[in-house]
Amino acid sequence: MFKEFQQFISRGSVVDLAVGVIIGAAFNSLVTALTTYILNPLIGLIIGRIDLTDMKFTVFGANFLIGDFINAIINFSIIMFVVFTVVRIMNRMRRDGSTSKFDNVQETDPQLEYLQQIRDLLRYQSQQNNHRDRY
Repeated sequence: MFKEFQQFISRGSVVDLAVGVIIGAAFNSLVTALTTYILNPLIGLIIGRIDLTDMKFTVFGANFLIGDFINAIINFSIIMFVVFTVVRIMNRMRRDGSTSKFDNVQETDPQLEYLQQIRDLLRYQSQQNNHRDRY
């Protein structure tokens, strides 16, 4: 059982996931500090209230903390924008630097031969149909 656990942990995806969670937690605290200490005072200056966390309204004794909700929306927006940007850059790098699936396949691979035969047959049928349509 210990050996299976060791194999599970030593796989790259588990280690990558752990690193991602740690970096994500650190990034979340960074974004929270940015929102709390820099963006909220700026927004507060614009709307005339210095501390957004004090923004609330009360209905029948229930407090609705609008300021905390605004903080959560700002945090979420920043994190989602950064994640979107990172994924977009990674997709662009993968698309630009990638090769076709079949570029690294050896010529003797039967799957490649079958695919080439199908391609050639479709090309031939397409040429025959175009030839018939002309006359």
